[in-house]
Amino acid sequence: MEIKEFRELSPKDLDLKIADLKQQLFELRRKKAVGQLEHAEQVRGVRKDIAKAETVKRQRELQIPEPKAKEAKPAPKAKAAKKK
Repeated sequence: MEIKEFRELSPKDLDLKIADLKQQLFELRRKKAVGQLEHAEQVRGVRKDIAKAETVKRQRELQIPEPKAKEAKPAPKAKAAKKK
């Protein structure tokens, strides 16, 4: 999930999502220990999602305003070579 999707959730839904992600992580770790996990990168993805959700939760606790989306800046123009 993208962090903006976590920001759209209500505080209650965010807590439920964190609990769900932690349960998923538990199941993935169990499968990994038994040797049933086919895609080991799933563990990393779930851990990152938990971190994103916890970050949004903490930002709300500290009442930190949500960052605005950055606008794409035009690429800098290439400088012409100086003639001697």
